[in-house]
Amino acid sequence: MSRDFEELDYRQTPLGDLFLRRRRILSLGTDVYEVKLGEAFLMSSLFHAVEEALASLSLGELNGEPCDVVVGGLGLGYTARAALQHSAARSVLVVEALDAVIEWHRRGLVPLGPELTSDPRCRFLHGDFFALADSENGFDFDQPCRRFHAVLLDIDHSPRDLLHARHHSFYEPGGLCALAAHLHPGGVFALWSDEAPDEDFMRALDVAFLTSRAHIVSFPNPLLEAESASTIYVAKKAFEKVDQPVRRMHGGDWR
Repeated sequence: MSRDFEELDYRQTPLGDLFLRRRRILSLGTDVYEVKLGEAFLMSSLFHAVEEALASLSLGELNGEPCDVVVGGLGLGYTARAALQHSAARSVLVVEALDAVIEWHRRGLVPLGPELTSDPRCRFLHGDFFALADSENGFDFDQPCRRFHAVLLDIDHSPRDLLHARHHSFYEPGGLCALAAHLHPGGVFALWSDEAPDEDFMRALDVAFLTSRAHIVSFPNPLLEAESASTIYVAKKAFEKVDQPVRRMHGGDWR
């Protein structure tokens, strides 16, 4: 096998064939780790500015006191690492449906594996994020009904472009209200999307949360020699029950 390309792992999963591979991009002089599910590229180590923005934009909404965070989707670990790098992060529980992805980190097959597995604040949980979000007991098997200060989600490509059809109900008002029940008052939910802001999804957020905002995050794409962009949704739960209608906010970067 060429030194410039290596398939590090292959698994058959309920969602399709899963590939972890490393390839060297000679024009950039760097090794890139990529994850494919079937024919779709899920993630690349070449692009992680959006994962970092997902953590910084959401945790920046909190008051700076110690916070407990859920990350939906482990991937290559960039969202989890960004959450751990936040000064107030007390614990980060990463929920991942594919046990192979957790194994990659524990075996050190991906660059961030040793860093995440050695951080005592970080814990991996093999489970279905969407089923746990809809359950009464919530995300932590060890502490049923535990509440968190922030939930960061990076699994589906967007609220409309889903890895599995069963995820659809999560992005509706009922699913988002179920998620909000697992947050402390004033807690934050944040979501990555590879599409432009979705008005219908914003309206669903408005049912479950006090405020919602869509941020456009641009980043350089050296493969295209151009800028690419994603959307980060950030929604905040009320501190207490309010009688006034839900307030909606749009950032200056709203398009």
